[in-house]
Amino acid sequence: MKEGIAAQSLQVDDQARAAMLQYLGLLQRWNRAYNLTSIKDPLQMLSYHLLDSLSIGQYLQGQAFIDVGTGAGLPGIPLAVTHPNKTFSLLDSNGKKVRFLFQVKTALKLGNVKELQGRVEEHKPEQLYDGVISRAFASLTDMIEGSKHLLASGGSFYAMKGRYPDKELSELPKGYKVEHAIALEVPALDQQRHLIIIKKP
Repeated sequence: MKEGIAAQSLQVDDQARAAMLQYLGLLQRWNRAYNLTSIKDPLQMLSYHLLDSLSIGQYLQGQAFIDVGTGAGLPGIPLAVTHPNKTFSLLDSNGKKVRFLFQVKTALKLGNVKELQGRVEEHKPEQLYDGVISRAFASLTDMIEGSKHLLASGGSFYAMKGRYPDKELSELPKGYKVEHAIALEVPALDQQRHLIIIKKP
């Protein structure tokens, strides 16, 4: 983990590293019963889940974020650990996954995390978010149409994708434009990763 974090030029202290190792341990243990992720190998979990999640942290603008379709808390939990001054709401429709998130929040003492069960279309936050983050949506249009009601004026969508999504970008809803398209370098992950940042008009 230390080498992977260093390779991404991230500033992560020992306490945060320990918390992320604890999270990986919980993920492995709960995964046996709850099938939280198809990845079982701890080293693969480290690169595909943890380091991949951390790779977008430096690009987040604002204070309040929601991770939509968070599943096992990805990328929300690693981001909450490394950005204690920002708040992260973790939304998923699967009750077992939300129970796991509560256990993680409690074990890691994450005061900046709120786990939420429900469908994104039905979620009505008391305050709108500065950013909507997701690794889960099939397309950028689905992400925008499904979660635009959650985003404050001037906020951004942060879509984590594999290959550069040319076709999806050509089909964005009217008024939405790409602010940044960033090729991510994730140590020990031998596949393309991109972060697409889209501003709410």
